Amino acid sequence: MFISAEVSYYPLNDGYRDQVIAVVERLEQSGLEVLSGRMSTQLFGEFDDVMRVLNDTMRWAFQTYGRSVFTAKVVEGDRRPR
Repeated sequence: MFISAEVSYYPLNDGYRDQVIAVVERLEQSGLEVLSGRMSTQLFGEFDDVMRVLNDTMRWAFQTYGRSVFTAKVVEGDRRPR
């Protein structure tokens, strides 16, 4: 099943800009189709692949940077901009 996800990352400590960039770069290297914006990053792919990437990225960010907030919206289907 193909899904579209929109994720935002908010580090709760100093140096947040570099942390956000590192998270986005990690998502971009995942092999999924990724579109980065000013306030969120969109991911597109098969359900299991997108959820695995989100799980791995969130775990890595929490372990690497500590306290932070992720928000995500996930919808079934292809919501890529045309």
